[in-house]
Amino acid sequence: MNVLVTGGAGFIGSHISEAFLERGDRVWVLDDLSSGKRDNIPAGAELVVADVGDPGVRDLFRDVRFEVVSHHAAQIDVRVSVSDPALDARVNVLGLLNLTEAALEVGTRRFLYVSSGGVVYGEPDDRPTAETAPKQPLSPYGVSKLTGEYYLRYYRQVHGLEYVALRYANVYGPRQDPHGEAGVIAIFLNRLLEGRPITIFGDGEQTRDYVNVADVVSANLCAADMEVPVPSADLDDVALNVGTGAETSVNRLADLLEQVSGRAHGREHRAARAGELRRSALDSSRLRGLGWLPRRTLEEGLRETFAHFAVRKEEALEAERVRAR
Repeated sequence: MNVLVTGGAGFIGSHISEAFLERGDRVWVLDDLSSGKRDNIPAGAELVVADVGDPGVRDLFRDVRFEVVSHHAAQIDVRVSVSDPALDARVNVLGLLNLTEAALEVGTRRFLYVSSGGVVYGEPDDRPTAETAPKQPLSPYGVSKLTGEYYLRYYRQVHGLEYVALRYANVYGPRQDPHGEAGVIAIFLNRLLEGRPITIFGDGEQTRDYVNVADVVSANLCAADMEVPVPSADLDDVALNVGTGAETSVNRLADLLEQVSGRAHGREHRAARAGELRRSALDSSRLRGLGWLPRRTLEEGLRETFAHFAVRKEEALEAERVRAR
């Protein structure tokens, strides 16, 4: 199939691109490279440097006629969404509409939309949280992600565009960027490798559901091929949580990372950040019912991720030594 992966030069999108290529599909990567890296793009994928809201994206769809779209490009920083909700909406809502209109025009078979299980539910009463839980986002980012799901439901109900919304937990793994909009695992590993103490905001007992990027990849392949339910009025019928269901505290995460890295440089505690969720974990029973299972334990995934970060750090140091000669 012809597959478009938006944000395919980024952490998760590059792994998704690889997976579609490995199963024999033809892959195009659409990325403005504002945070993605050319080095992440797998051999065999064709890069198109553009913003998802660029009108020229329509011409790309007409030229290639994508059968599957995997939409990972997004403004993902909650803090940015709070300080500039219009920017967040421009990327996450208007960018999505540009893609869906293009997909509708060329008859795209399946639209995979990356939502967020960490923000659309807000502070749920039940954990692990099922897809049918109340939606109570506490940030403009959460609102924009949920809005995207409602728009896609409209396109499904009125125009017949098949889609699946993937509500990710906290994704981690190789290629995660320790800078900018990084996840806590990447940030902690980077500090350990640099010999600096880990910084923990608040008491460190806030929890998250950490899912390995390899398991996220298999969820995407499952969603690309699954039978989509007939149109219904229920938003959650075509939503899949992607997580392990296990809560891990920040303090426990720091313990595990010190163990797998063999490094410990102390910890710094700072004031809790306003608006941060206290606890989060996703019930992925629906996805498991389709044959999906998280294959990596957290400790296994952290070992693999640390090994990747260590190699990258050594490569960066060697490059600096070469430049200094």
